[in-house]
Amino acid sequence: MALSSASVTPLLAVAGITKRFPGVIALDTVDFTVQAGQVHGLVGENGAGKSTLLKLIAGAERPDAGAIAIDGRPVSFAAPRDALRAGITVIYQELSLVPALGADANIFLGIEPVRHGVLDRRAARARAADALHALGATFDPATPARDLSVAEQQLVELARALARDARLIALDEPTAALSHLETERLFAQIRQLTSRGIGVVFVSHRLEEVRRIADEITVLRDGRRAFTGRATAVDDAAVIRYMVGRDVEYARVAPAAPAPGPALLEARGLTRRRAFSDVSLVLRRGEIVGLAGLVGAGRTEVARCIAGVDPPDDGSMLLDGAPYRPVSPRDAIARRVVYLPEDRKTQGLILGLSVRENVTLPTLGRFAQWGVVRGELEQVAAAQAVHAVELRPPDVEREAGTLSGGNQQKVVLAKWLLADADVLLFDEPTRGVDIATKTELHRVIRSLADAGKAVLVISSELPEVLALADRIVVMREGRIAGELPAAGATAEGVLALALPVSHAA
Repeated sequence: MALSSASVTPLLAVAGITKRFPGVIALDTVDFTVQAGQVHGLVGENGAGKSTLLKLIAGAERPDAGAIAIDGRPVSFAAPRDALRAGITVIYQELSLVPALGADANIFLGIEPVRHGVLDRRAARARAADALHALGATFDPATPARDLSVAEQQLVELARALARDARLIALDEPTAALSHLETERLFAQIRQLTSRGIGVVFVSHRLEEVRRIADEITVLRDGRRAFTGRATAVDDAAVIRYMVGRDVEYARVAPAAPAPGPALLEARGLTRRRAFSDVSLVLRRGEIVGLAGLVGAGRTEVARCIAGVDPPDDGSMLLDGAPYRPVSPRDAIARRVVYLPEDRKTQGLILGLSVRENVTLPTLGRFAQWGVVRGELEQVAAAQAVHAVELRPPDVEREAGTLSGGNQQKVVLAKWLLADADVLLFDEPTRGVDIATKTELHRVIRSLADAGKAVLVISSELPEVLALADRIVVMREGRIAGELPAAGATAEGVLALALPVSHAA
């Protein structure tokens, strides 16, 4: 185990780091340290700030405030190459190898050994073989990356970090796609790295694994540090409490009806390869169903299948009792099923068009006569729709791209209010908007359910799910992990279902 004495100068010290993005503070005066030869676990909910912290450490983002020091010396990274030169490597969950190149070429990509001004392939292969062998690899270093397993590709990434004399390696969800045996091998490699004085940041949702491999754990919550301490001092339940122990931001709006109406949309055994499997759920009139889970659990992919964006590979759906299998979003919209995507800027709006043009686009035929749009009818309809969502200012001729994030989301919502959809699928409906706008959007979403619509809300914010939903369905790793009635549900209970089950003993 590594030393953790405050008298030891940390290999990496992040002090008071703050990072803002439009509409959100991703990190708020966060302190974080890693000692040489130490594994520091980093955990938190979706959106807690883990990825942002890794990007700042890696030089992919620059902080708005605070400082980063290596061995007690302040550093400033203008680009990832500066972090690499300082000995910091981040290995992301989506590995960054060139598929067609061999493992050896990937390891030395950008730092190829040369002899008399010519690439020395023999030296590269020999040095790559030594690095891989030291990590326990048994495959041929010339093997193309695309022919390697995920575990073998991770070995190549680790070897590449060592070839660049990395002193600190951050691993983002490294065990997500590994078997039990591969995880054990990875842990052995991590211990080997720390025995050489290399610091490791281990980011994972598998809490048991984090506590087993880490010397210390830091929990981020809403962009702030909620806990830092020895891994042996906490259990999974304590870590979950630190992860979700924030003040509830939203007041629950009670449904108008005491009980939901009949089933409107039913999904039975929906499966889409490499995304989700055997998903069954029911959306009823007058009910809001919250679909909770971690990023990558398959929530968005399920919504896209229901909305006709991506066809399922297996399973069936019923809409108001009749077979339903949309071949496109247009087909789903015609059957009054609509999807409000997570990325409103690229998938929900045409930013160069006006508010009016965006709001009326799916229903433009309603305002046309002999193929010509009647502008006055379109204008009135758009004005009524934006009034219903309290767009401020209610200027329907304003270009959508000039609006704030919250107002852009209101325009997307107004579009589907005008379409009078029966089934509405909301994907992260309040991401990046202020609390006042969140409250307004919640009011509109609840009013839709009260009007007899069937509503599905996907959200990574557990307080939002608890405040909005009448029933909560939790997904974990592409499958339904459980279902909870909103009455009596807690953030801890939802997160306990959502977190992956550790496969390490």
